[in-house]
Amino acid sequence: MLIEQGRKFEILQRRYLVDSYINRGLTFVRGEGCYLIDESGEKYLDLMSNYGVNIFGYNHLYLTQKIAAELPELMTLHGSFNNDLRALAAQELVSRCGHGLSRVQFSSSGAEAIEAALKFAVLATGRKKFLSCGGGFHGKTLGALSATYQPKYRMPFEPLLWDFKFIPYNDLDSLEEAADNNVAAFLLEPIQGEGGINVPAEGYLREVRRICQQRGVLLILDEIQAGAGRTGSFLASDEEIEEMDILCLGKGLAGGLPFGATLVSREIAEKIPRSIHTSTFGGNPLACAGLLATLELLNDALFLHVKEIGDYFSGRLRKIKSNLIVEVRGKGLMIGMEFKERRDSIIKDLQKRKILAVPAGSSVVRFLPPYIVEKTQIDECVEKLEEVIKSLK
Repeated sequence: MLIEQGRKFEILQRRYLVDSYINRGLTFVRGEGCYLIDESGEKYLDLMSNYGVNIFGYNHLYLTQKIAAELPELMTLHGSFNNDLRALAAQELVSRCGHGLSRVQFSSSGAEAIEAALKFAVLATGRKKFLSCGGGFHGKTLGALSATYQPKYRMPFEPLLWDFKFIPYNDLDSLEEAADNNVAAFLLEPIQGEGGINVPAEGYLREVRRICQQRGVLLILDEIQAGAGRTGSFLASDEEIEEMDILCLGKGLAGGLPFGATLVSREIAEKIPRSIHTSTFGGNPLACAGLLATLELLNDALFLHVKEIGDYFSGRLRKIKSNLIVEVRGKGLMIGMEFKERRDSIIKDLQKRKILAVPAGSSVVRFLPPYIVEKTQIDECVEKLEEVIKSLK
């Protein structure tokens, strides 16, 4: 009976929603810790965390209490009015990010954060040419799509709105050549997520910052997936970049509620006119309650856990022996396992064994677990993955 209900909801969803998503054939009704639970009570180990959104898993007591407390008070409020939670959220986020960032523009998603960043770069420089990287992903709204490399997303809508030149990731010579005085900004992921969990060489970000400063080109860091603790520090770029121009955050920043943030330096903030860019739901009190609670939970002890459990996960994956495996790469709990072939089959077969992962690039299985994941759950995943790989021989 419960399975029939799940099938009913799947049919309804397919009938009434625009068919823009791959349907993975599962109906989930609730979550608990690192698990999603379907209509018949079966638990699936969620190592994708809603593409990196549910960083504390599901039904986290502290988060739900803080968010629930704001529900009867004030869920939404236009940005032209002042609000205690919005003010505190802005103060805490700017303080936590540091790196010379001075002001924040709130929105409701990572793509919106990118849209704001592009507009702010134009306002600050007077230029309308941008650089981005091959393999980069920054969103699917039209401005963000202009910065997104994958042809499958871009081609139906070309020519796009912004003038972007794509250069190879992790290639300083290409940046040196392309960063001329017509370029407003270089938009960069410190670790590429959708592109395949691509980690640059040590020192790359530091040199990128140096080149951009020398050429008068703003650096827009897209930490929507890699930020907010995912790599074991609040920002993935913390160690290599001292002063930032523009930073974009999103995903799990508000405990699972829709949220985006674009932070800018004082110099850039001074060049943004009033009313030039606003967002109806950006910085709503409910989401700000989620942000404040999340920032409280993102402490040094948690970052250490993310580093240690991430190293453990990567280490276990690297011990799997198979001719299908090309490489395991990543940082913290942002991990990719590249295969020569059969990537999609591996993800499907993991799902049959109640382990959830997602693709990246053309050949990578991507793992973005909640930060609360434990070694026993990692062991469960690795054991099931070994079963899957052996079954493909």
